[in-house]
Amino acid sequence: MKMMLPKKRALLCPAFCFAIALSVYAQKELRISNLSVNLLGNTERIFLNGYPSITPLNKAINRKEQFQFTEISTRKPFFGWVVESDKNDIRQKSYRIIVSSSEDSLSQKGKGDMWDSGIVENSQSTNVFYDGASLSPGKLYFWRVSVWDNEGNESPPSAIGTFKTSEKLNEYATDKHPMQKQDERAVKIENIAPNHYFLDFARDAFGRLRANLFSENGTDTLTLHLGEAVKNGRINPSPGGTIRYSTYRFVAQKGWNTYIVDIRPDQRNTNPPAVLMPDYIGEVTPFRYCEIENYKHKLSEGDIVRETVFYPFNETDSYFHSSDSVLNQVWELCKYSIKATSFAGLYVDGDRERIPYEADALINQLSHYCTAREYNIARASYEHLITHPTWPTEWILQTPIMAWFDYLYTGDSSSFSHHYADLKAKTLLALADENGFISTRTRKVTPEILRSIHFNGTIRDIVDWPQTGGFGAKGESDGYVFTDINTVVNAYHYRALSILQAFAEHLNKTDDAELFETQARKLKESFNKLLFDKKRGVYVDGIGTDHASLHANMFALAFGLVPEKDVASVLRFIESRKMACSVYGAQFLMDALYDYGNENYGLQLLASTEERSWYNMVRQGSTISMEAWDNKFKPNQDWNHAWGAVPANTIARKLMGIEPYSPGFEKISIKPQPGSLKYAEIKHPTIRGDVFVKFENKAGLRFQLEIQIPANTTAIVRLPFYGKGQSVEMNGKTVPYKREGKYATIEHVGAGKWIFTVKK
Repeated sequence: MKMMLPKKRALLCPAFCFAIALSVYAQKELRISNLSVNLLGNTERIFLNGYPSITPLNKAINRKEQFQFTEISTRKPFFGWVVESDKNDIRQKSYRIIVSSSEDSLSQKGKGDMWDSGIVENSQSTNVFYDGASLSPGKLYFWRVSVWDNEGNESPPSAIGTFKTSEKLNEYATDKHPMQKQDERAVKIENIAPNHYFLDFARDAFGRLRANLFSENGTDTLTLHLGEAVKNGRINPSPGGTIRYSTYRFVAQKGWNTYIVDIRPDQRNTNPPAVLMPDYIGEVTPFRYCEIENYKHKLSEGDIVRETVFYPFNETDSYFHSSDSVLNQVWELCKYSIKATSFAGLYVDGDRERIPYEADALINQLSHYCTAREYNIARASYEHLITHPTWPTEWILQTPIMAWFDYLYTGDSSSFSHHYADLKAKTLLALADENGFISTRTRKVTPEILRSIHFNGTIRDIVDWPQTGGFGAKGESDGYVFTDINTVVNAYHYRALSILQAFAEHLNKTDDAELFETQARKLKESFNKLLFDKKRGVYVDGIGTDHASLHANMFALAFGLVPEKDVASVLRFIESRKMACSVYGAQFLMDALYDYGNENYGLQLLASTEERSWYNMVRQGSTISMEAWDNKFKPNQDWNHAWGAVPANTIARKLMGIEPYSPGFEKISIKPQPGSLKYAEIKHPTIRGDVFVKFENKAGLRFQLEIQIPANTTAIVRLPFYGKGQSVEMNGKTVPYKREGKYATIEHVGAGKWIFTVKK
């Protein structure tokens, strides 16, 4: 017998969503939405044992329940909001914030006993720091904001935001939401043998099982199987690697009873340094499928529930749809992966170890920014890694890169300001030689250097991982030859120096800024003099070898070390190596390709159906991105690894071209690179509001771009340049543009909805 459960209500198609969004947008007057405190939205939200509670915050704080609160733990929190308008070219001219210890006083009298900023002439709508009376620990506070725009219009006051302070207040801290549970039912229940049921929850997720079961006599021994993979219509009990399978036996009690399958802890991922699950959540395991053996009663819809766990994630914050069905499936896989792998409250390496690693965290971070309006789990993860680094040289150097993206996407400098000394140490500048190169293999790594980066152990170069494969497959480093002066390590070092120069300039640390600039310039000169093979037009893996790998060239290009005259030869070599890197290395391969104009090859890789492709993960049956391209490339691989979700950010940042031009998206860069893709549209959340981009592409003949950017922002828009005779229209009117290589650039586009048309 096979029971097909009713389908969930279909989601609106992206095209319809886009139209509805613009229609609703057109009906709005100046207003305020998306209030946030310390980058957190919905600070009034509370949870009861992981489930969202219906009890209001002001009632919950006085009740004896196992509530979990979103708590603000800084003495001077900072506020943010989104400005919305039905008109184009609207910017905030001024604002007024009122904070009160009494909701009634604020709502009825419009007064605040804690802080009234007065009318402040400033366009800042993010990261506005509290400047009122001292906040008390463990108290509720209420706030609202009004804004005025550049046309003199005043918004209605915002909804009242509520936040609870923690029991201890600090000068600096990164706050987070509690973890969330959601009950999910199987989409298919199948009676595959007498008293034997098979259930499919459609997607893999971290959680545990709750079962409502009946026993006639209380003597039935039931067996439950949980797993991520199937074979011949059954859960695969030997899936290999770290693909999960578990089984549980118990005697059912007489009558109807509800059972919680408490997950047995795995010693490897539940002991330090693993990130532990909070008590109110309990232990979890990833599974998509369930089997129940020896159940003699009819199993009905709703009898089996998966308690799925994740960091709060609003799936409506983003969408993507295109004319390429493979690309659409890749996007859905990768977007869902970001939600599913947030189960630990910090970015971890999947289920095998549950340890934060810098390489995973960077990809998690960028992909989270592009799929949900959330910034704190990324910040908490990179800050955790400052004091809990891992062993690879390059990944230690990756910490400043994460700090940079945190600043770029939030516009808030408090994190890198607070951690500046640590980030400075993470450049590993202390290892530099007279040419500017660093090395961990020349006996320069002293105990003092290790203490400065909070590491107790031996750091060593990684390039990519795994360095050796399994089942006869090669490793993922394209035959990389390791020498004392490692090209990839020094590419990372160059990027870290450039970032610290920017941080030092922001903090007015003039001497440091000059030091970082000098070292970066010296390194770049040495890099191109000693590591570039002019005859072949490629970078070698290091001093002392003539081997040239994909990695030596893609990292050099991605991190801005390649002179313009050599870009073409480096790109040709990169393309010749195909996908000779891991799912982690693919992040930098895709950045290099799109940043230097090879979008056709970038699209080819994104939508590939070859063995080393994201679509292969779908084909293998995984619904969360995998740790490797295929099981054969990593003997211990898992099926729940977010570092395999690169397209979640590449599609948004590079193919659709939405990136912050200035920190915090005050100015937005929109630079679609469609290649041969005929049609695509996306909704991208930002700290200042949602960005919508849609294009229709007749490559080389006509390109139409529709965008909507939030009020209180501007954009720089880059369109294809077909030739001198082309015309560019903006909302039906011909407009001038500046040619920049293969792009026609319009530098100052105001907020609102715009349609651009390029005709040859």
